[in-house]
Amino acid sequence: MIRSRKAHNFTTRTAIYNSIEESRQRHTVKSIAMLCSLLYASTPIADGNDRIYQFDIAAGSMSKALDDFSDTSNLDINYPAKVVNEVKSLGLKGRYTTEQALQQLLKGSDLSYRMTGDSTVTVERIQLAEAKDPTTMPAVRVVGRAVYDSADPYNPDYRLPNATTATKTDTPVMETPYSIAVVPKQVLEDQRFIRVEDSIRNVAGVTSSYANGGDSDFFIMRGFENINLYRDGFLLPSALGGGTLKRQTANLERVEVLKGPGSLLFGRNEPGGVINLVTKRPQATPYHSVEQQFGSYDFYRTLVDSTGAITHDDTLLYRVNLSYENANSFRDFVKTDTVFLAPSFTWNISNRTQVNLDIEYQHFDNTNDSGIPPIGNRPAPVPRSRQTGDPFNNKTVGDRAYVGASWSHEFNDNWKINHRFGAEFLDKGSDFTFFIDAATADGNLKNLDENFGNGGVRGFNNGIGVSQQNYYTTLNLTGKFNTAMLEHSTLWGFDYFVIDDQQAGSECCAALPIGANFNVFNPTYLSSAPNLASNPGPDMSQEWYGLYWQDQIKFPFNVYGNVGVRYDNANGVNKATGLTTTDDDHFSPRGGLLWKPLNWLAVYGNYTENFGPSNSLFRSVDQQALPPRTGEEWEMGAKTEFFDGRLSASFAYFELIQKNMSVPDPVNPNISRAIGEQESRGYEFETAGEILPGWRIIGAYTHMPFANVIKDVGFDGGPGNTGNRMFNTPHNFGSLWSTYAFQGGDLQGLKLGAGVNAASQSQGTNANTFQLPGYATLNLMASYGLNLGKSRVTLQLNANNLLDKTYYQGTNSGNMIGVGSPRYFLGSVKVEF
Repeated sequence: MIRSRKAHNFTTRTAIYNSIEESRQRHTVKSIAMLCSLLYASTPIADGNDRIYQFDIAAGSMSKALDDFSDTSNLDINYPAKVVNEVKSLGLKGRYTTEQALQQLLKGSDLSYRMTGDSTVTVERIQLAEAKDPTTMPAVRVVGRAVYDSADPYNPDYRLPNATTATKTDTPVMETPYSIAVVPKQVLEDQRFIRVEDSIRNVAGVTSSYANGGDSDFFIMRGFENINLYRDGFLLPSALGGGTLKRQTANLERVEVLKGPGSLLFGRNEPGGVINLVTKRPQATPYHSVEQQFGSYDFYRTLVDSTGAITHDDTLLYRVNLSYENANSFRDFVKTDTVFLAPSFTWNISNRTQVNLDIEYQHFDNTNDSGIPPIGNRPAPVPRSRQTGDPFNNKTVGDRAYVGASWSHEFNDNWKINHRFGAEFLDKGSDFTFFIDAATADGNLKNLDENFGNGGVRGFNNGIGVSQQNYYTTLNLTGKFNTAMLEHSTLWGFDYFVIDDQQAGSECCAALPIGANFNVFNPTYLSSAPNLASNPGPDMSQEWYGLYWQDQIKFPFNVYGNVGVRYDNANGVNKATGLTTTDDDHFSPRGGLLWKPLNWLAVYGNYTENFGPSNSLFRSVDQQALPPRTGEEWEMGAKTEFFDGRLSASFAYFELIQKNMSVPDPVNPNISRAIGEQESRGYEFETAGEILPGWRIIGAYTHMPFANVIKDVGFDGGPGNTGNRMFNTPHNFGSLWSTYAFQGGDLQGLKLGAGVNAASQSQGTNANTFQLPGYATLNLMASYGLNLGKSRVTLQLNANNLLDKTYYQGTNSGNMIGVGSPRYFLGSVKVEF
């Protein structure tokens, strides 16, 4: 039986089948193979059907998927019902031309398609000729541009059309009325990134910074500091506990960045935005890779990635990511020794029900980088290797383990529920933190005495027995329905966190005999570990839950709306003192509107309120916890697509303000008041994608003319930092990266790339006591890939800061300045099979 959306004469197909049967009887296998390959090679869709459509086809039966495809594309689809009903579809979501969508929809099946009219497509099974000679048929070649799933390990795209971070649903960026940037896997591989901060340089409005002796992931987003990272849409607990550990990236698929407040979906956060790390998921198609990296300063890193099906019917899937890193540094006494293992599993119970299990384990044995101090209004003019911290006790050793489980069920094509649970455990035997003040003109740094007397400016704190246990759970219900002319995609959600941080004690503070000086020009380090004063450590606990609702609305005339509201409630206590550290609740609304007057152009605007971090470290006059920080932002912008969606560009203007920041009371500096305010305003521009076949580009530029403290109080009751520029916020910064992969001829397999990162001068503190000079660095890459049997081997060399410029990667808002890397080479050999 032939299934058709319209009546269709199938005589032609039958005649062709009869022709194949006669040929099989009369000709050799070679002739049959030629005829079959001509018949079943997917012919391109007519030129008039190259329009891009938004497809949202659920996984399930192929017949249902083809019917949904027909409804969206307005093409008549003919197919043999008996054959197609036996095939399952993985579904299709995203923006594609009809040809691209069909290729993706039929990928992995034994079905092919051909055009049998201007608006009619025939789908049928690929037949292999039967003959006594068992010669294998040649592979069928699909005509047209290759289409890749976003998670395909071989996806070369620099631009992904959809993102989840802005809405917690898979939504086209061109239909999202917020500023969202995606750094895909191919960009990360071409730049051979190692840390999260390396990937963020491709995003407008965001710069990496420096805190906790370089041990933390620390960023400045639209002028505001941010230590919070998210993993697959959920807060990484160790970041909430203080951002004390840089994240490993071996299992990272891509990075999504939502600019501006993200409180609606993510709860309390800094107002600058949300950085979401999307991890690699198990795939049914087998893929395996082994990569060895080696670089300057004795850098060695081994990575393994393996995924595939455990069962023959693809019901059980697995993925394992492994990395081992051992490296020294251009900085004195600094080293890294880390093991990371991340297995994950997917159980496809049915077409509509799925269960996932994720595990991560990391062992780390690293040393701290104390940076350099300022002298006068500039960083101290010392060699880039110079260390102000002593090598003894300068150690961060421990283990981190994460276990997460989730399940989801589709009630039908419109309604879906998913639930997640996660637990993370962090144990550190020691947690070293060094702190310094500005050096004198002759380079001297004093030492702190045991009682913090004499206004000392050099010392350290060694945390003993640091332990964190963090748990979260979340439940989401998504649904689609129509009201009159409006199409709704709604989200209801609940999340709950429990965070426990304990520290057995700490040792502090003098690094040399009292009264002795440390000179940055002529350093003298300890020859043995010092005797430190021991203090009891804190024992902090916090509970936090949130309820949220969001509605994405499609209006007539290509107008898209997004509205929502969230309620948060957080309570915390220092169990060692009994003091309440957090007692906050807040409603956070958000709304945006986008209009697509043309298929390649969208304009939008939004308003968002923010529920910021707790002021838990500061107390009011009655010893009560201060109210939390809050914020609000107005934003407007435009988004464009070119070359059938292969290249995108966006522009955004924002005004962002944060309120209720703690400032010292002018009468009693031992207490605080929540009256401080900071504001930033600026423009952002981003572009990513493919200009010509093989020529790809990603670029970002930010102009932030205003990023100031607008309300403050000094210890003496004066204006404090009012009117000063916020630290680590250049007026101008950006990046540009481009690669070209040769498409044919003798140079096929060769790829060349180049890029630049640049920033203007920035302030080192909110008091504007010193400045970090502007800089520009040049980066190059070259790679060559070749096929060896069934394997793909890629050789690659990256050169970062090729011109060996001296630059600084930020400060801790005080006097510890992070030093940028000198010229650095990184080579790699990667085998994929």
